[in-house]
Amino acid sequence: MHTLSIIAFCWFAAQSIVGVIDGVPIEQLGGPIIATAVSIAVRASTQALLDALAVRGAAMVKSQLRRRVISAVDAGGQRLLGSTSSARLATVLGPGLDALDGYIGRYLPQLILTVVATPLIVTALLLADPVTGITVIVTLPIIPVFMVLIGMATQAVQRRQWQHLGTLSQGFLEVVQGLSTLMVFGRQHRQAERIADVTEQYRRRTMSVLRLSFVSGFTLELAASLSVALVAVSVGIRLIDGDLGLALGLFVLVLVPEAYLPLRQVGAQFHAASEGIAAADDVLELLEPAPPTASIGHSSPVHAGRAATTDRSTGSAAPARADEPQPLPALSLRGLTVRRGERVIIDRLSGEWMPGTVLAITGPSGAGKTSLLGAVLGLVDAEGDIELDGAPVAAADRASRIAWAGQRPDLTGGALDSVVALGAVRVDSALVSRSLQWAAADDVPRDTELGAAGEGLSGGQAQRVALARAHYRAVERSSRVVLLDEPTSALDAATEARVIAAIRALADDGRLVVVVTHRRAVMAAADAELVLDLPPEHSALDLGGRDSEAPPVALARGQR
Repeated sequence: MHTLSIIAFCWFAAQSIVGVIDGVPIEQLGGPIIATAVSIAVRASTQALLDALAVRGAAMVKSQLRRRVISAVDAGGQRLLGSTSSARLATVLGPGLDALDGYIGRYLPQLILTVVATPLIVTALLLADPVTGITVIVTLPIIPVFMVLIGMATQAVQRRQWQHLGTLSQGFLEVVQGLSTLMVFGRQHRQAERIADVTEQYRRRTMSVLRLSFVSGFTLELAASLSVALVAVSVGIRLIDGDLGLALGLFVLVLVPEAYLPLRQVGAQFHAASEGIAAADDVLELLEPAPPTASIGHSSPVHAGRAATTDRSTGSAAPARADEPQPLPALSLRGLTVRRGERVIIDRLSGEWMPGTVLAITGPSGAGKTSLLGAVLGLVDAEGDIELDGAPVAAADRASRIAWAGQRPDLTGGALDSVVALGAVRVDSALVSRSLQWAAADDVPRDTELGAAGEGLSGGQAQRVALARAHYRAVERSSRVVLLDEPTSALDAATEARVIAAIRALADDGRLVVVVTHRRAVMAAADAELVLDLPPEHSALDLGGRDSEAPPVALARGQR
């Protein structure tokens, strides 16, 4: 309808102008004039309708993509968050998806309109004047050729520009996160200069992209103008020779630019959508992550016991009597393997630990301590079997049966009681008090209202409130396994001693408490220690007489 209204407007406008030139009475020109006005109204209304549909479609697609990206991040858990910076996620979810407006809302609709409109207009020109139609067919491909050549350069420049935006976002986020530390050491001014430098580079790249867009737009306009001029010269010569009527010639001259206009608009919208095209690659990468490939690296657990070890990985101090019932281990690992990309972080780890045990997981940074906790929680993809209370549990169900506190507090906003009781159907005020006292966080006023991300607490207070939250969950859900990642890293020695005593009491209450730590005081208080290391070469761990080709088994220190 939109294309037909364009053709109708050109035809009736030409008839009206020729009628006026020929001196036809205005009464007789009423039909063509009214038809011209109607075609203008139809063209305007259909264009508005197309724009509205494009905007609505873009909004729907962005909303669906944003939901899918958030779902992918949620499903990817620690694996995805470990390979993707939070700044990149924020950039993709924010300006990245917003940049798709140009691609989905303008470029794609214009491309579809071009596919429909251009053949209809060229057909109308061929029927009206074959010479003009053939001329348009011959010159029309010039514009797509220029579009492809310029588009390749624009896409490469815009891709670099999008990557630079991600770098700028990541740098700014890192500065904000470490601003307090920078201010303590008086280094905040250097970071301001660094951000200013990165911002200036981004400005220059933006101007380069705009300059390229303007030049490419001028090139397309010049190619279309020269093509229209060629048709105009041909029509003018034939009008002078009398080979072409004035009405038909005027109709052709008015309609010819409309044949080139859709392609010119495609080129212009492509430049406007180039940032969205670059952002779409990151969106698709988040939605369809590459499957893990074969490992080329290796790291395996290595036992570093300072006390005698048993020949089993239960951490038992002494074997149980034959006539006594065998208690079920709280946590069992069978051939657990965790990969990060192409590198094996944990290789065929096996072991089992009993309730009442404090297990310290130690090792150098990057050895996979946090990844191991994520695998146990079901937040990190892993191979092998993980059992709770002697029974295999699916990855999706493990987090609901385990209480845990991560390396960062990751607190929510709101009243302190609701933050500690996060996830509970009903807030148990008495249990909140007990949990705060357990975590040595009883100095935090109960009427405290936390801001976003736990704003309003110091680093040590936030860490202790996160521990209180884990304790509340463990008691409220009767969790037999509690995972704590660096629970005392931000605490002073006196407070750390209180927390260690609380962890000991929690284990004595019949729970396995797994603690990732670098603190010697926590290691000394643990019943068992699992050391993860990064050996330089791939080898199986020889466990005192066992076949060295057998899967490595994690041993534990002697238990109290």
